[in-house]
Amino acid sequence: MTGPDGGRSEAAGRGATDDGEGSAELRRSVAFLGWDATSERVIEAGHRVGVGAGLVCAVVAAVVAGPVAGVSSGLIGGLGATHAVHRGPVWLASLRRTRALGAAPGLVGRLVLRMRLDPSTERAVRFAARTGDGPLADGLARHERGSADGPTSGLRAFAREWQPWFPAIDRAAALVRTAASAPPERRGRCLDRALDATIAGTTDRLAAFVGEVRGPVSALYAFGVLLPLALIALLPAAAAAGVPIGPALVSALYLVVLPAGLLAASAWLLSRRPVAFAPPSIGGDHPDVPERGVHAAVAGLGAGGVAAALAARLVAGWAGGVAGVGIGVGVGLFVVVRRRRAVLSNVRAVERSLPDAMTVIGGDVAEGVAVETAIANAGERLDGATGELFERAGRRSDTLRVGVREAFLGRGGPAVPVPSPRVRGAVALLAVAAREGRPAGDVLLELADQLEELRGLESDARRQLATVIGTLTNTAAVFAPLVGGATVALATGIDAVDAGGLGAGATAGADALGAGTAGTAGTTPGSDGSGSLSVPVLGRIVGAYVLILAGLLTALATGLERGFDRTLVAYRVGIALPTAAATYLVSFVGAGLLL
Repeated sequence: MTGPDGGRSEAAGRGATDDGEGSAELRRSVAFLGWDATSERVIEAGHRVGVGAGLVCAVVAAVVAGPVAGVSSGLIGGLGATHAVHRGPVWLASLRRTRALGAAPGLVGRLVLRMRLDPSTERAVRFAARTGDGPLADGLARHERGSADGPTSGLRAFAREWQPWFPAIDRAAALVRTAASAPPERRGRCLDRALDATIAGTTDRLAAFVGEVRGPVSALYAFGVLLPLALIALLPAAAAAGVPIGPALVSALYLVVLPAGLLAASAWLLSRRPVAFAPPSIGGDHPDVPERGVHAAVAGLGAGGVAAALAARLVAGWAGGVAGVGIGVGVGLFVVVRRRRAVLSNVRAVERSLPDAMTVIGGDVAEGVAVETAIANAGERLDGATGELFERAGRRSDTLRVGVREAFLGRGGPAVPVPSPRVRGAVALLAVAAREGRPAGDVLLELADQLEELRGLESDARRQLATVIGTLTNTAAVFAPLVGGATVALATGIDAVDAGGLGAGATAGADALGAGTAGTAGTTPGSDGSGSLSVPVLGRIVGAYVLILAGLLTALATGLERGFDRTLVAYRVGIALPTAAATYLVSFVGAGLLL
């Protein structure tokens, strides 16, 4: 595993580049992601994708709108696709760094705790690297191995590697190195300042991000939700005025251009997030996560089919597709990740009471109680998932006569299905405490304080983002579908008025929102036969856009809050899609009754 610049320093990465900073950034990003492909292959792939996308856009636009539009669309589509492929690795690397830096306070905390037991930087670095997961721990382990035959621990090189993205880690590493040679009476102060510097740096960067993100999110809300829905409401007036607005134009705008802009804006916002406290990664090999692909497909198809039939019968014929896709895809996603979500909830429950467990164990160890006995005592005194975990570990240790690490993480151990870096770090420190004895009690008590402080830091970060996140999630699931359904109902009402014959001006579009001209050649699929935009077509287009908004905005809100975690994103999108589809159709029916 390479570091954030592919195993080289920022200066070295730039010095080795002859073709511009953009290529250097791409090279570092590809190396950080650990891909087998080189940056040159990514650039070539981008050019190929751009040519293909440009040709497709040119042909489609030429058929729909003529050769002039085809040339411009092909040029724009090709350049956009090329740029997306070239910038994709940079964005993915930025997102991964964001998730990685959320582990910085925990990593420095483990360094500090190990230094309190033994003021050896080498042992502290080895302990912190081997008890963590993710790019930060992997990078520290790589530097530790690289300095094994030298006089340094690798901590300075590691800090300099990550310093461009998180300056506080450089200061924390310097204080840890200073503590190794400081007198005992000043060592504790240096270590305290190292952890405080990391936490303060994280808090300051998050606060600055919250202040900076409000403007872009407001712009995204205005130009991605309010303005497009307002334009939909203007379509009936355009029809009454005899302005031709065909389905091809509306489909291209609402199903291609606007979603592409929202996707690019969401990617930009996520790449700007400095730190993300990502939840533990739960892979498909987890013992409590069975393969659910077939079940999800069956559940999604069944729920979607029933929803489509009911919507077509009770609402309108065109509503069946919107209900079927929204509810079917949402149910499928929910079934796929339901078990993963349950595992994640159990992990959070264990982490929630972990500081209490460390407090109980640390107090007992400080009084001279053996660590194994203190673990069993914590299991008896605590309730919930954490108490059960420590009770099983204590019983396993007593029955099998194994050490602390084996009791928790051995084959069949109770902590094996709990993929939490904090739990594994606590177990590793308990194993060290079992060797150190009574002096480790105070360190375990300090671990409890650190875990509590980290939990408070996460809660504070979510609290700062609560307003922004709440606006996005409510808009995705409720507000946008509500307004979209009402505007389609308004269009239906005007369509009915036109059909009733209220004059030449009102009936200029016959039964259409955008009347085609007499010279229009052919028809557009889904139109009323004259190249016009009928109400059923408008309902499907707006319904599809509402579902796209539900997926994109929910994923963006989850990424801003937690980091882009696939389990949480799929879970929340699986809830948002059926909610948006139902709200859209209920709003359409309700508004229709009032018109």
